[in-house]
Amino acid sequence: MKHTLDISGIRLLFGERLILSDVYLKIETGEVVGLLGRNGCGKTCLMRVILGSLPAEKSILVDETSLFEAYRYPELVRYVAQHNFIPKSLTLKRIFSDFSLDFSAFTTIFPEFETRYKSKIGHLSGGMRRIVELYVIMKSPTQFVLLDEPFTHVSPMQTDRIKTIIDEERSNKGFFITDHMYRHMLKVCDRIYLLSDGKTHRVKEAGDLKKLGYLF
Repeated sequence: MKHTLDISGIRLLFGERLILSDVYLKIETGEVVGLLGRNGCGKTCLMRVILGSLPAEKSILVDETSLFEAYRYPELVRYVAQHNFIPKSLTLKRIFSDFSLDFSAFTTIFPEFETRYKSKIGHLSGGMRRIVELYVIMKSPTQFVLLDEPFTHVSPMQTDRIKTIIDEERSNKGFFITDHMYRHMLKVCDRIYLLSDGKTHRVKEAGDLKKLGYLF
């Protein structure tokens, strides 16, 4: 059964500055939708508005049912922010237990973690910590996953593995991704939008990014 996430009617202001308006997106389970945009254009704000952690005028529907505070329903929507969210004191053993995930399956994809089972996540490098957080959210049961810059601060090899996981998990999830690595986005996403002047613009090929002023 396909599920839908409809995003519309968003209006976000910081003081008198209009950050978001005329944002219309529809994501279905089984597809990957990407969002590009310059720093400060509102990409992270949009994800937080969808999640419900940033107040704004909005209409967020999952299967045509209004979802005002999506963060309260992880079985419907999960989110990986740019910044770490797992406490530094937790070991990988505890993290994988809490998320009911198999550590051996994880190390099959990321063998560099084989000796880290009892390590605290705070003792890992920034890139390794990012990999763990991305993995546990992408593999957790949910209908939609929001990923804020999943390809940033990880190695090229790890980026390829992340894309493989997205491709595997899309069979029963919908993905909404934002990242500056537009070449990766063009490869992994079914549809891409550019956020500019608070509005979303459909991108069909790299040439459109030049026309819209994102690339020079």
